[in-house]
Amino acid sequence: MQYGQILHRCGPDDSFLNLNVGGFKQRVERSILQRFPRTRLGRLLYCVSEEAILELCDDFSPTDREYYFDRNPCFFRNVLNFYHTGKIHLMEELCVFSFSQEIEYWGIKELHLDSCCSNKFQEQRQFAEDKDWDRRSGEQQQQFGSIDSSMEELSTMDKDLEKFEGTWCSEVRKNIWLHLENPGYSCLAKGIAVASLAVVLTSIVAMCVHSMPEYHQVDLNDKEIEDPVLAIFEAVCVICFSVEFLVRLAVAPCARNFMSNALNIIDFVSIVPFYATLAFETVDEENEELENVGKVVQILRLMRIFRILKLARHSVGLRSLGATLRHSYHEVGLLILFLSVGISIFSALIYFVEKESEESDITTIPVGWWWATISMTTVGYGDTCPVTVVGKLVATICIVCGILVPSKFTTNVWFFIYFSPKCLSLRFQPFKSTAKLK
Repeated sequence: MQYGQILHRCGPDDSFLNLNVGGFKQRVERSILQRFPRTRLGRLLYCVSEEAILELCDDFSPTDREYYFDRNPCFFRNVLNFYHTGKIHLMEELCVFSFSQEIEYWGIKELHLDSCCSNKFQEQRQFAEDKDWDRRSGEQQQQFGSIDSSMEELSTMDKDLEKFEGTWCSEVRKNIWLHLENPGYSCLAKGIAVASLAVVLTSIVAMCVHSMPEYHQVDLNDKEIEDPVLAIFEAVCVICFSVEFLVRLAVAPCARNFMSNALNIIDFVSIVPFYATLAFETVDEENEELENVGKVVQILRLMRIFRILKLARHSVGLRSLGATLRHSYHEVGLLILFLSVGISIFSALIYFVEKESEESDITTIPVGWWWATISMTTVGYGDTCPVTVVGKLVATICIVCGILVPSKFTTNVWFFIYFSPKCLSLRFQPFKSTAKLK
């Protein structure tokens, strides 16, 4: 675009511009348009060629010296008022996004919104963006099933599918992979996901029932053994877990990435204790070098609790929580730091104000650590408490600090939970005005 001398200086009407906006014709003084030279009409004054003019308007008639714009004529009246007053106002006839497109087309900044309309405009735009986010989230959830909660997961899925190209049995492996990884891929995939979830829940219930005294059994040597029925449930569940894990490992596009995935590590850790327990139970317990095998077996059985984490594979909420903690590790570390500093300070204070009292149980600083920990976390077991007036005052301050510090952390984390997926999605699919300066 070229700029320079003002166009059409000859003739009796050189101080006016003939504008035709959607059939609405208006003669506007050049001096009025020159107040805002960076707007579309202001830039039109400084065009020195017809090509430059046509970059700013839809058509131009040299004979009539008329500039034609294929835009909303009703809104143009609002634009003319802007050139006279320097302020733009909202129109009830236009939605907030259409209004944004119009002012962007005419080169008018949002800063020129009058004070009576500025707050209303921001509220309407935020409300419209929230509704647009909810709508697109619902569509995405319907399309992608359980992997739709994170744009990172969608991106990872696309990259994994690309890795199948050129590999052995790529189509078959890709098909199996999609059925196992994406429950929304087909009805069969949903059935597999439901069956896997049912096995996980069954295993968790069996583990809980096994802890009940009614199901504790011993053999002739007074050795504790598992209930036969629960043992069968345990074996069936582990076999299902093992088959699923091995199949997913066999069809994975990249075995290295597969084994480094957090969910797959959880699957592996939940399977290993069962086979390790079988291996240890087959060892002769009378061997002096392995006299603590029973304790090792108990520890391995306790590791079955990790199967609860397998629910994360079928729960969008648990995966979102994990992603939030992963991205908020700075805030988590800051919370631990604040609590540690507070516990150290209040444990020392409570020790020095309580050590002279014979009735107080806080006789050492380590005991003060325990008291400060349960006080700052607002647990308050009551097994240890101050008895002096000054000690109670310190306790009051400790409890108040314990309420204020986590509340600040919680606010930051939930701010991240609400806004991060939204901002991430909008970064990939941003709402932008389609109207641009020509």
